[in-house]
Amino acid sequence: MKKVLIITYYWPPTGGAGVQRWLKFSKYFRQFGWEPIIYTPSNPDFPINDETLLKDIPNDLTVLKTQITEPYDIYRKIMRKKKTETVNQGFLSEGKENTLMQSAMIWVRGNFFIPDARKFWIKPSISYLSDYIIKNKIDAIISTGPPHSMHLIAMGLKQKFNLPWIADFRDPWTQIDFYSQLKLSSFADNKHKKLEHQVLTHADKVVTISPSCGKDLEKLGNRKVDVITNGFDTDDFTPIAIGVDSPMLEGFLFHHIGALNKDRNPYTLWKVLGELCKENPDLKRDLVIKFTGKTDAIAFESLKQNGILDNSQKTDYLPHSDVVKLMAQSPVLLLALNNTPNNAGVLSGKLFEYLAAKRPIFGIGLPDADAAAILKNTHAGTMVHFDDYEGTKKAVVELYQKYKTNQLFINSTSIDKYSRENCAKDYAYLLSEVSK
Repeated sequence: MKKVLIITYYWPPTGGAGVQRWLKFSKYFRQFGWEPIIYTPSNPDFPINDETLLKDIPNDLTVLKTQITEPYDIYRKIMRKKKTETVNQGFLSEGKENTLMQSAMIWVRGNFFIPDARKFWIKPSISYLSDYIIKNKIDAIISTGPPHSMHLIAMGLKQKFNLPWIADFRDPWTQIDFYSQLKLSSFADNKHKKLEHQVLTHADKVVTISPSCGKDLEKLGNRKVDVITNGFDTDDFTPIAIGVDSPMLEGFLFHHIGALNKDRNPYTLWKVLGELCKENPDLKRDLVIKFTGKTDAIAFESLKQNGILDNSQKTDYLPHSDVVKLMAQSPVLLLALNNTPNNAGVLSGKLFEYLAAKRPIFGIGLPDADAAAILKNTHAGTMVHFDDYEGTKKAVVELYQKYKTNQLFINSTSIDKYSRENCAKDYAYLLSEVSK
């Protein structure tokens, strides 16, 4: 069995979306002739732990860990936060105003920590892994970013040992939707782009998660980019009742699962729901808006402005095993995409787990984006534009009519290709190609 070194910042017991892709692929690689070897920090600074994910780690898997130095303790001191307080990702504020000091910290992050705050782990990791590779046979390397420092570790090893290397972009680098919010100087912007170009041109293969992201990377690197989407793990869903037979949570419930920052706040949906509640007291009584995951304070302010704050419920975090059960029990699953530039290629792992849950998906984003195409092709839901008031109202009214007549279910099709096992098979094929 060939061996592949996977360089990833996220690994259990770290929870959240970032860990899922490579935890799940690693789970299935052995079926296709590849033994994964994981390299990850022993002390990552991440706000969520999920011990339930440990069950997905293959037996006897080699997991290499070293200490990482990160600047978040300095950030906490400056911001007068406790050492135990977590640092939210993705410009998410849960109640405090974005102060001048926070704005300054964003500027420091973008201009001094290039490509990201894990940059201090690059050289020690290259040294540690060089010793490991000299003593142990490795047939290929995969780096997964963000954080994109992982790619720079792999590039350093590529230069020393000329091992086959796949750079896996779970999210874009300079094309990511919040890149403009980093307050970059021209020097920093150029440095980000230079490093990105080096990764794109030095890797033997580049992989990303959606067709639109693939096209963007192809233009930047002037090369072919392979697309292997995120997916769902059938093992997470087979033990639970799904679809029409699943016991539903009470009410006409819109359930958003995962982090919801201000760029994902669906203002038009809240406005539509607020006005429909004024017109229809029954809908007001039935409506439940549930958030499971970190949720920006601006979402609750929007609900308050539209008179439906008392219809909302919030849970900060649940183990992944509990979340998939809730997906299958939720009358409507809310998929809110970032209303920002460069968002056509966003295909989160959450979308594919929504598909596996077989509940109606209400998407808010671009009707011609990659996520909308998947919803259409699988008959799993609908996508309305961020600002489409009439389209949003029509979709909500149709869903409510189905709810009142007990017909709020879907018959999604063609989702098997998005299983983590099938995606891992596709990845193993790419590994075999580069390691010939």
